[in-house]
Amino acid sequence: MGKSTLLNALVGQKISITSRKAQTTRYRIAGVQTREHAQFIFMDTPGFQTRVMNTLNQTLNRTVTSTLHDVDVICFIVEAGYWGADDVKVLRLLPNDKPVLLIANKLDLFASRFDDSQDRDLALFEFMKKMAQPWGTIAQQTKGCEVENLESPEQTFAEVVPMSGKNKDDIERLLDVITEYLPEGEARYEPDTLTDRSERFMAAEILREKVFRYTGDELPYSSSVVIDQFKLDGTMRRIAATILVDRDSHKAMIIGQKGERLKKISTEARLDMEALFGSKVFLETWVKVKRGWADDLAELRAQGLE
Repeated sequence: MGKSTLLNALVGQKISITSRKAQTTRYRIAGVQTREHAQFIFMDTPGFQTRVMNTLNQTLNRTVTSTLHDVDVICFIVEAGYWGADDVKVLRLLPNDKPVLLIANKLDLFASRFDDSQDRDLALFEFMKKMAQPWGTIAQQTKGCEVENLESPEQTFAEVVPMSGKNKDDIERLLDVITEYLPEGEARYEPDTLTDRSERFMAAEILREKVFRYTGDELPYSSSVVIDQFKLDGTMRRIAATILVDRDSHKAMIIGQKGERLKKISTEARLDMEALFGSKVFLETWVKVKRGWADDLAELRAQGLE
């Protein structure tokens, strides 16, 4: 369970797409959870890109860094028991004037690695002990990392929260922890609001999720979805969408033999849209080759990525 899946669990509704692939999220998405005495506005951001630096990835990184300065509390999510050089790179981005909670997620997966409960508890204790140290010390103990690049080497995590996003009690406990760090103020959204995004946006994201899921590791990340038409016809949504890819071979991957893969992608996307919107959906889907779109700033702006 990654950060987007955890966001969905915290909100209680699927509002951010997920897939087996890392770095699926491309947009900043707000998920809203309203309780009697608190309203949580969770900002799901793209993962920070540390490898291929095309215009798309540079844009995603700007989204991450700008969001860090717009929130009251930062939840830094890692896999329980694991800490590496890429995590230190994210540490270097974190501001020193906000509480940072380290969420050690996938505790269930961590526990499954041990046959003996005492070994498991000891390993978790050692991980928690390490993460309680100043960031400079943590970086120094991480292979291939330098302390000098850290803006706040003496800063520590406000709390370290081990949990499993699959466990409802852990979700409740995390919400209680976050509540302690929220500032007082008026609610920004109506109690029944779940996200700040439109149905048109959600339709594009649902279709993009199915593209990722049905192409597995075959299709690189240079694919996107554009909604060409979104109309209400009574209670039915009529949606026309284009899947953008970078190469002819990628187009063939999505369409599949005799169009079978595209048919599956479209059918599952339509069913998810109907479940989310609570109405029938008529979905038309095309696949278009647009070479270099991930390096085209005008195209990225048209897709709301800049």
